[in-house]
Amino acid sequence: MTKRIIGLTGGIATGKTTVANYLGTTYKLPILDADIYARDAVAVGSAILQAIAQKYGQQILLADGSLNRPKLGEIIFNQPEERSYVESLIHPYVLASFLKQIQNSSAKILVLVVPLLFEAGITNLVTEVWVVYCDLQQQLTRLIQRNQLNIEQAEARINSQMPLGEKVALADVVLDNNLNLEELHTQVDRALLPDQVSN
Repeated sequence: MTKRIIGLTGGIATGKTTVANYLGTTYKLPILDADIYARDAVAVGSAILQAIAQKYGQQILLADGSLNRPKLGEIIFNQPEERSYVESLIHPYVLASFLKQIQNSSAKILVLVVPLLFEAGITNLVTEVWVVYCDLQQQLTRLIQRNQLNIEQAEARINSQMPLGEKVALADVVLDNNLNLEELHTQVDRALLPDQVSN
């Protein structure tokens, strides 16, 4: 049986989670989320978290031994070489997690939510790429509100990723999230169907 594996990506705060939630809720599709695996990778006591703490010092950890994400964010979103180092630790763990879940799943259609699908070079995992797009002003507004950032912090996070226009150019499906939720859902329906959706 050939699986249909949708690689759902886009820029930070463009609406990937909204699309993934809709696919999971409405169509009951399995959603495999890179961000969840990335959090698992740096769980308390993990070898990856220990390596990060060894490089950046104990201030990178909170009192309970977990990762101080805002502190790490300050480092990696302003220094590309540091971001590359952290990603080199986390990406192999995420990739292995995806491969295991794909192999073990009996579903005909899987959705992989991967913010860094292109940057991590793992497009070979999927059979099609969906990019969620919105204009820069909307993206900045959503990111500032969601993550409680100032404009400089939000721009640093957006600029740390591959330009959204380049992702759109490489996409099989582009979902325009500049409009309302209903319109976004209609685009998702159109992209998914007429394939038979089932587990």
